[in-house]
Amino acid sequence: MIVQIYTAQSADEAVALAALGVDHVGLTPTSVGLPGQITEAVAAEAVDALRGRARSVALSVEVDVDEIARMAQAVRPDILHLCGEIGAVGPEDVRRLRTLLPAGMEIMQAIAVGADGDLAMARAYAEVADYLILDSYTTDVQGVGAAGVTHDWSRSAEIVASVSVPVILAGGLSADNVAEAIAVVRPWGVDSLTRTNRPLGGGRFEKDLDAVSAFVRGAAGVPTL
Repeated sequence: MIVQIYTAQSADEAVALAALGVDHVGLTPTSVGLPGQITEAVAAEAVDALRGRARSVALSVEVDVDEIARMAQAVRPDILHLCGEIGAVGPEDVRRLRTLLPAGMEIMQAIAVGADGDLAMARAYAEVADYLILDSYTTDVQGVGAAGVTHDWSRSAEIVASVSVPVILAGGLSADNVAEAIAVVRPWGVDSLTRTNRPLGGGRFEKDLDAVSAFVRGAAGVPTL
């Protein structure tokens, strides 16, 4: 079971997550006000530090394909995570985007579970993306994800069974519910952001390494203590 953890805010934090057994370390290189956002320069440092330790994932909520490609070229993550507003970057846009990315960079497309046409969207994006990430959606945060709440796992299970690309399950997952989520959905991987944070006040946070370690154990089927 692949474990993906968002969001590292420095190279040191990214390496610490990898040392706990995290497979995909998520980064948020933007300035639009997303939780845990960092500069592209800091994200690029984290990407370099993760090489040989874990795969790096950088998200974008942008809607302009050329701007997305520019960020990807600057940061050079292993995986580009597209999680802008629902449908803003369509499957044909993703197909074009792939031609603009560095060789070997993969694409992960977010699907807002519970949105109108979520299953049809998942099937369409599965034709052009390397991975799907099934996430919750809120209007409180730009783009798909970072909602901190679970969604209908039975719907996610239906999507997983309907596509042939690897699927990561996200949305309100923690050490307390990840094993149950895996049993219901049967995803390729699981993701956590909000439930593995330690709040610092003023909307800031750092990763709670104990919570991350428990999440990794839970995803592996080892009881958490």
